[in-house]
Amino acid sequence: MRSTRLPVLAVLLVLAGCGIVGYALAGGGDAVRAEPTAATPTTEVAAPTTRPAAKPPAAERITYPAAGGRKFTVAAGETAAPAGHKGTLLRYRVAVEKDIHGVTAAQFATVATATLRDPRSWTAGGEWRLQRVGPSDRADFTIWLVTPATRDSICEGAADGYTSCRTHDNVVVNVARWVKGVPHYGASLDVYRQYVINHEVGHRLGQAHELCPAKGDLAPVMQQQTLGLHGCKPNPWPFLDGTRHRGRIGAYDDEVPPRDKGLS
Repeated sequence: MRSTRLPVLAVLLVLAGCGIVGYALAGGGDAVRAEPTAATPTTEVAAPTTRPAAKPPAAERITYPAAGGRKFTVAAGETAAPAGHKGTLLRYRVAVEKDIHGVTAAQFATVATATLRDPRSWTAGGEWRLQRVGPSDRADFTIWLVTPATRDSICEGAADGYTSCRTHDNVVVNVARWVKGVPHYGASLDVYRQYVINHEVGHRLGQAHELCPAKGDLAPVMQQQTLGLHGCKPNPWPFLDGTRHRGRIGAYDDEVPPRDKGLS
């Protein structure tokens, strides 16, 4: 994404320690590069300053405003051992903006953690181990589920209100994409959600954007699949059959769709 300077995250109670996906080749998420924060499970904290791919099931009626109040609920940590058998241990926190209704911090954390614990995710290569921690624990990064305007306040890139991003130690998931996916994706919403988690966390792990290797191939997870597949097929995983699935470093000049206006 195109970079701009934004305010640093403010945190109450706890010291700072959580596709476009953006345009920068080395830092953007499906956008780009605020500092981490923490909070107690029910503590309010200040946030850093067409057709969906699949329709959410009736039991998951998620609603949200275009601009939230930038207060968050932080999920509890997991009790299991870290995912991965070797490599650098990174601890992450999961938080959901309080204006988002229909999905709790615990529910979002369950999906994010299941994705990152999958044997096809980032721990498969032996370079990283990952573990979700609670609000009072030190974290290396935070995964945020936020409203479109809050996404713009955190992400150091174009304020498009549409994409997700990674900025410093923040992995920012736009709730609009979490609920609606993207029209061209051609896979289930669950698959898209796995993709956006792995893509943005991949940026936190230092991964750059990649291009579609060849028409008909599975897309690399670091391809900006939120904006276009360019002949590739949807793929949410960095490792396939134990091997890192890659494309050539680069990014397409895709047009970003109009910003999301909320869902009531």
